[in-house]
Amino acid sequence: MVIKKSVKVSAPKKTESKSDFEQTLLDNFVNLQKVLTNLAVKFDTLSDQISKLLQLFEISAKSFAEKSSETDIDGESVDKLDTLLEQNKIIAKGIMLMEEKMRSRTVLNNQRPSEMIMSKPLPRV
Repeated sequence: MVIKKSVKVSAPKKTESKSDFEQTLLDNFVNLQKVLTNLAVKFDTLSDQISKLLQLFEISAKSFAEKSSETDIDGESVDKLDTLLEQNKIIAKGIMLMEEKMRSRTVLNNQRPSEMIMSKPLPRV
């Protein structure tokens, strides 16, 4: 003998669905903030690494200048260094633009500037 129980299915209440919707929005917003924070930290790390790379280039240029005073410099080496310097300037400008865009997006998301992760400014070239 099988006994069947009737299950009463009620429609979800508007307050429950509204709170679920709000909770989903809140969760998504928190996850977005985590991603933006992670991105800001990575940009800060990248900025530090590029600063170290610039220091290395400065040291190399000084060493090259000292050695070049002792010997003759060929035009090809100078051209290569000029090309490298121009590439470095383009990369630095691109990173600065990316950082500015990220900061403006964060401000547009109603986040106060004090809540943003402040990174060191990139060296101006």
